[in-house]
Amino acid sequence: MSLREEYEKIESKILHPNASFSRKTKGRLKEESKDDIRTDFQRDRDRIIHSKAFRRLKHKTQVFFSPQGDHYRTRLTHVLEVAQIARTIARALRLNEDLTEAIALGHDLGHTPFGHAGEAVLREIHPDGFEHFEQSLRVVDFLEKNGEGLNFKFEVRDGILKHSKSKEGQILSDPPATLEGQIVRIADIIAYLNHDLDDALRAGIIKTNDIPINFIKTIGDSHSKRIDTMVRDVIFSTLKADCEKITLSEKIEATIYQLRDFFFEKVYFNDRVIKELKKAKYILQLLYNYYVENSYLLLGNDIPSSDREIHRKVCDFIAGMTDRYVLYTFEKIFMPKSWAVS
Repeated sequence: MSLREEYEKIESKILHPNASFSRKTKGRLKEESKDDIRTDFQRDRDRIIHSKAFRRLKHKTQVFFSPQGDHYRTRLTHVLEVAQIARTIARALRLNEDLTEAIALGHDLGHTPFGHAGEAVLREIHPDGFEHFEQSLRVVDFLEKNGEGLNFKFEVRDGILKHSKSKEGQILSDPPATLEGQIVRIADIIAYLNHDLDDALRAGIIKTNDIPINFIKTIGDSHSKRIDTMVRDVIFSTLKADCEKITLSEKIEATIYQLRDFFFEKVYFNDRVIKELKKAKYILQLLYNYYVENSYLLLGNDIPSSDREIHRKVCDFIAGMTDRYVLYTFEKIFMPKSWAVS
């Protein structure tokens, strides 16, 4: 018996009956041989960590564009915080931590530079629209490893695709097929609400007195207390529901959405943030149009079969850029160079 098989046997003894078991997955896009040490979910997690798309997250915006301070969150620190929160919940509920971590680390691989400003630009300008969760799946299926993809298990792909719960009050997709995917969906909200609040206070966008008093009384008056309250609520509400689905209590869920509404009004649509957002959108629109008009720079000798193929290639290229690479490219293409005077 291999080490992997021994671990899979341990999983069958200690995990909850509703957990996702490594030996019972729904398979990969392409069949491949098993590893003798790691389970399939462990391999998928490791592939994410070693991917180029994962490394680029360290220079992609969370909320504040190319922040100068060392303590502002980036897209990389965001996914690490989501993974930590999600694993805590998964362990308490006896669900599969490796699957949970793989989904958490991979859920934002397709996010654009300049955060949701970049996503908004591509959604407007790309003929087929744009959603970062769909792009994340595209990254792992088709773009990584020079077009080979990472060949993830169904459960990881499903969790990545369905991690976003809502946009402007509208449900984006069905819930993930696994409880582990549902954990990441909630952990994502817990993480970004708390760290966006922390960053907004640090940036002076809001003050402590601006935070709704009901939120402080219900969730907590510090970063750690708020996360602890939310995580505990998820765990005990889910246990109360016999682990049929990952859930929050009505009181905590209502308070979370109250804070989310507060953020849209006071932070995400703050005048200072909007001013920078407009700059970012302008830069990305110029770059997008430039590469559509000069598609040979991306396609080389490959002859595109249609304009749609050109747009798809440009969209993938822009979405994969980091904040600083956008600024570097913009300066190189559009900013005049100093003339040397002899």
